[in-house]
Amino acid sequence: MAIKTYNPTTPGRRGMTSQDFDGITAKRPLKSLLAVKNRGSGRNNQGRITTRHKGGGVKRFYRLVDFKLADGVTATVEQIEYDPNRSARIARIKDSNGIYHYILAAQGMKVGQRITVGESAAIETGNRLPLRSVPIGSTVHAIELQVGRGAQMVRSAGNSAQLMGRDNGYAQIRLPSGEVRLVNENCSASLGVVGNEQHQNIKLGKAGRRRLQGVRPTVRGVVMNAADHPHGGGDGGRHGIGGGKNHGSAPKTPWGQKTLGYKTRRRKSTSKFIVRTRHQGKRR
Repeated sequence: MAIKTYNPTTPGRRGMTSQDFDGITAKRPLKSLLAVKNRGSGRNNQGRITTRHKGGGVKRFYRLVDFKLADGVTATVEQIEYDPNRSARIARIKDSNGIYHYILAAQGMKVGQRITVGESAAIETGNRLPLRSVPIGSTVHAIELQVGRGAQMVRSAGNSAQLMGRDNGYAQIRLPSGEVRLVNENCSASLGVVGNEQHQNIKLGKAGRRRLQGVRPTVRGVVMNAADHPHGGGDGGRHGIGGGKNHGSAPKTPWGQKTLGYKTRRRKSTSKFIVRTRHQGKRR
């Protein structure tokens, strides 16, 4: 995928880039694999804002992506499509029974390619195998966390994980964050890298494109009045927010939640599966 640039005809166009859609082969999605996507716009049933900075955006239909294809499925890639709900491209495949599915399109996937699911599948990009059958050192994506539940990890554009080894019924997976995690070797994963790898290099160029994505403006707390935000006020002009991440005066939201450097991990029962944290991975 290449990045498309624009002539600087307006200030918003200057520096703006967008995706190149040359790799997309279908102009319209398959109606049987669409679902209505309701937009809450960050409001509750009383119409009050419960999630800030959400609202507006273009209308979208949700594509029903199949993250848990059954073993033994053999299918052919018929189209590569755009999905407005995710950064990756999706592939429309047709199995031997004539049933259509949407899957994540791997890098290099082409129309006419054969996709196989199962332990006996060939070691080729796009095929889906249990981790016990994947060669050590291979690059994988769309990884299951629980057997039969469907892919949950490594699903965004340009991402991939690496199978580091296997031991005692578990596979060691190095995730894009640098974290090394144990995953049941009976869980399945797709071979290769998720496509649309240039997604992260796109420059929106103007605020209106962010509004089309459903993101409303964000106002910094330090420019507000003291009555409106804990960071607001100050007669001396500009000031910092102060405090440390573990200090009692750490910066907080108007509702008392810490905003910088607080721990978000809650499921301590799964900590035993983490061999190396993502923080250790960044120090390598």
